[in-house]
Amino acid sequence: MTGFGRAEAGGDGVAVTVEARSVNHRHLDIALRLPRALGAFEMDARRLIQARLERGRIDVSVQLGPPPGQSTQQIRIDTALAAQYIEQARALGRATGLGDEVPLAWVLERPGVVVRMEDSETTAGAIAWPALADVLGRALDELVTCRTTEGDALAAELRAQHAALRAQVDLIAARTPAALARYQERLRERIGALLGEVVLDEGRILTEVAIWAEKTDVREELTRLAAHLEQLALLLDKGGSVGRPLDFLIQELNREVNTTASKADDLELSQSALAAKGIIEKMREQAQNLE
Repeated sequence: MTGFGRAEAGGDGVAVTVEARSVNHRHLDIALRLPRALGAFEMDARRLIQARLERGRIDVSVQLGPPPGQSTQQIRIDTALAAQYIEQARALGRATGLGDEVPLAWVLERPGVVVRMEDSETTAGAIAWPALADVLGRALDELVTCRTTEGDALAAELRAQHAALRAQVDLIAARTPAALARYQERLRERIGALLGEVVLDEGRILTEVAIWAEKTDVREELTRLAAHLEQLALLLDKGGSVGRPLDFLIQELNREVNTTASKADDLELSQSALAAKGIIEKMREQAQNLE
């Protein structure tokens, strides 16, 4: 399922921002981007994400920055290096008779005395895991809320498809006796056309009809379809993480409907079976989006 979550927090001279996005995926695929300063927390962050989500492509980005109103860069003075410059400059001045006064501006201009650092360097170690876990958790809360809203809409759609599929299964069950009668009538007409005035052997006709009925008997498939549909309804009512169980049930529904379609030697039965297969395919697509 798709969703987005964002959270931020500031303190100890640094601000942390976490953004989490998710798109549809059959399995859990986590892409986590952490600043180098927080690299030690990668496994903890992954475990936290895995504890909250079960499916989807999850992109999580963590950024460190200065608190509002502060520069994104900072400077550091290398005092030891500056002292060496001063000492050497004074020694040179005494040796040449120019004096030992060294202007501060000259010292600050020497290479390496003033070092500019990116904010991620200055904040290394400033964030502890509990602080990062709190911000990450709040971003995941928002992401889960978005996914729950989408999940509710998908569940409503699956309930509608469930009702449509049950209607087709009931229609197949209702049409089966009529299909048997139609086959018997067609068989009589064909034999009559072939034999003309010859008296029909009623026993032979009934035997052929019985053989056809056995070959096209879908009662077992209909019984299993009814059981799977009942389980599907229970899963949808249960809520929560139902994506994988739904995948399995829909696979079994498809198997039974395919068997029913292969046995159907009647136009109306075939039409109902094909309609059921179309509904199941829609359900499969929707179920893959559920956690």
